[in-house]
Amino acid sequence: LAGGEQQRVAVARAFVHQPRILFADEPTGNLDAATAARVMDLLFALNREAGTALLLVTHEPELAARCGRRIRLQAGTPLPAFASPDQALGDAAA
Repeated sequence: LAGGEQQRVAVARAFVHQPRILFADEPTGNLDAATAARVMDLLFALNREAGTALLLVTHEPELAARCGRRIRLQAGTPLPAFASPDQALGDAAA
């Protein structure tokens, strides 16, 4: 199976037992943009339909923006909710 097909199978397998929480660590990390979009559409659709809580780890701001709640970390420490990417980078440079 191609990378995108493998990811879709993994998403389906993750939802088959109807978990209350699904952990997804960089679910699109090795995929091209079009395939990543399809995989994430599937993941969010299944999330909505099954009512499963989704804990998603990503470095992609566009993907994070699709989430209802975001917690940004820097060096393992949560950043204030109001911190912008520029503020976070400024803090890291200090």
